[in-house]
Amino acid sequence: MTMHPEETRRRAKSPARTLIGRLIGSVVAASAVTIAVVGSVGSAANGQDISASMTIIAPAAAGGGWDGVARELQQAQKANGLVNNVQVVNMPGAGGTIALGNVSVLNGQPNNLLVGGTGLLAATIQFDSAATLADVTPLAVVVEEYDVIVVPADSPYETLDDLVTAWKEDPKALPWTGGGSFDQLVVTDLALAAGIDPLDTTYISSDGGGEAIQALLNGTAGAAAGGYPDNIDQIEAGRLRALALVAQEPISGIDIPTAAEQGFDVSLTNWRMLAAPAELSDSDVDALRQLILESVETPEWQDAISRYHWTERIIVDDELTTFLDDEETRIRALYKEMGL
Repeated sequence: MTMHPEETRRRAKSPARTLIGRLIGSVVAASAVTIAVVGSVGSAANGQDISASMTIIAPAAAGGGWDGVARELQQAQKANGLVNNVQVVNMPGAGGTIALGNVSVLNGQPNNLLVGGTGLLAATIQFDSAATLADVTPLAVVVEEYDVIVVPADSPYETLDDLVTAWKEDPKALPWTGGGSFDQLVVTDLALAAGIDPLDTTYISSDGGGEAIQALLNGTAGAAAGGYPDNIDQIEAGRLRALALVAQEPISGIDIPTAAEQGFDVSLTNWRMLAAPAELSDSDVDALRQLILESVETPEWQDAISRYHWTERIIVDDELTTFLDDEETRIRALYKEMGL
């Protein structure tokens, strides 16, 4: 798949000050994340009682999807007295693998939760990162978000089949865009479902959903895959036309036909999960999982699901292990098709 311009790894921003110490500089080199840590994101100052203190780490800058999950979880826990002191630390860089690497050295410290998801799993593969999900303790998938295939409102393509037909005729002539690596995976998956070689596709990388929308509106790109929450306002305003929702089945409240309903078996979802450091006791793991399950039952979290257009999906225990293994296999296969 042709990428223009090439996606580059984001350098980590200034290290975040935490309750106990400070994480110092992170760099990406030789397709791996090298991490220097002084102190830690930290256990609670008065012990490791997770109801006393918790740090929720968003592996991206403020304002993105992972940050939204972290801050809504923080609000749910604070408002309902589930944790006395909850802070959110933003730790951006390399698709989330900077934060993953930092958490991977906090073994045995249960007062830390890392937000992750499809994009983080994909980044560990894309960047061949030193730290992977095997170096932390995945606890639960809590929500998922769906991509939508969109074109400008004045596009000649009225249906997904119209778009795919034109795409197949000359794959390089129809430039695609998206707001991140997950969106590129969706485009790759759609290409394969349509019988198009992903390497023949022109994909223009955009820095976030807003930039991808601008690329559509100014004619730089002819089609895009992007998160439904990022695109719904433009769809409702009549500036973009939604051709397909990328979901396993129709979603209540979203009046957009799925790609599968239209004959294209594409259903990769942008799920969000929570993980903790490795080497925790069974009692700590059980307590953290229970905290998450109580948090997502709160009115504050349920309100966030509505506001962010998330779909609740709870996956824990053995089912989570199987799910993550299957997703890794699937995403690795897509990257191979992309020539990465």
